[in-house]
Amino acid sequence: MEYLGHWGDRPLTISLKPNGLTVSLQHSGRADVYSFDAAGRLWTALHEGVSYRRGLNGKVIAKWKTAGRDRDRRWLTVEESDALLARANHWLCELLEEVHAGQPNLSPAIPAPIIAALETARRFDLHLAHQDALAFAQVYRPVGILPPDQYMALTLQATEGCSFNTCTFCDFYRDRPFRIKTPEEFQAHARAVKDYLGAGLTLRRTIFLGDANALVVPMRRLVPLVEIVHREFDVEQLGGIYAFLDGFSGERKTRQEYSRLVSLGFKRVYLGLESGHDPLLQFLKKPGSAADCVAAVRAMKDAGLAVGVIVLLGAGGRQYAAPHVRDTVRAINAMELDMDDLIYFSELVESEGMAYVTAAYQAGLKPLTPAERARQAEEIESQLRFSAIGGTPHISRYDIREFVY
Repeated sequence: MEYLGHWGDRPLTISLKPNGLTVSLQHSGRADVYSFDAAGRLWTALHEGVSYRRGLNGKVIAKWKTAGRDRDRRWLTVEESDALLARANHWLCELLEEVHAGQPNLSPAIPAPIIAALETARRFDLHLAHQDALAFAQVYRPVGILPPDQYMALTLQATEGCSFNTCTFCDFYRDRPFRIKTPEEFQAHARAVKDYLGAGLTLRRTIFLGDANALVVPMRRLVPLVEIVHREFDVEQLGGIYAFLDGFSGERKTRQEYSRLVSLGFKRVYLGLESGHDPLLQFLKKPGSAADCVAAVRAMKDAGLAVGVIVLLGAGGRQYAAPHVRDTVRAINAMELDMDDLIYFSELVESEGMAYVTAAYQAGLKPLTPAERARQAEEIESQLRFSAIGGTPHISRYDIREFVY
């Protein structure tokens, strides 16, 4: 249902869908836009040319474009996040005051179903937003990272942490040991997630089985957990199940086991190849060789699973740049990917205290500039070859600095 009208002399658009509500008000040549899930949670906003994305954990990232520069971004402080929520809530309160005053400055009249949705969103004030973020922390351990096409997934943490947790460039799971939940624990978690999201579940587009390496779980333990997902949720309606797997231990599952996962609703598995150059993988402390990752992908593809392959741009600096490109091209071409698959180029993001930074300094590695990293992606992509029958995978960038859940 869509409302097209005016609030005074300003164009007002309200879109009500089963998964949420979006309200847009034009003024001074720009639009303020606020989107809410069906439970009333603010999740995106546009104000004065800056876009905002709010996670269930309460954190907000702001993104904007500056002429002649790449996209800028920063995380809001708690005070700034509160100000954004308060502005959205104040705006809704003003709008509903007009409605309850007989809509003197609104034309035409707003339909009753939209008014009800506006009331739901208005109730999600600053106090409720803080309570909701606290409730999220009771239901979830921190969600470290998801692939970009899974940012709107329903995440279910069948495992916690990463099964090897040695990669020098990754700090997402350093704070927790790897463990597999028991069926009883996982069922309680799934039900708690369902209760927590409430009507907001309609905004979730897929199911992502976490954490970092959930498919390393042996089949005898994994299948009961997936069966719980089916008991608690309509897997097909939600778009199927997706997950990470470190491709270097992926050969531990057979083609037949991957076929079983397909029958259980799995659609795509994501693997961090990072590089096809084995000496660089060893430097990054990845637990295997590029050939292991290729074999895992081929087994998945043979079983009917799509894959998402992640390549790390800038890894190893200038000393590793040429073999990184050469061997990564060789590895990806050996995977025989098709139009159902994804290839992500993820730029190395260095931070103080990261193991990679220390190791690179000790090895005397010279980092690539952002422009050189971009060219590295172009070099790899230009040499990839895919069959005319299978088609070309979707290839895009993956910026971990923009992840919010």
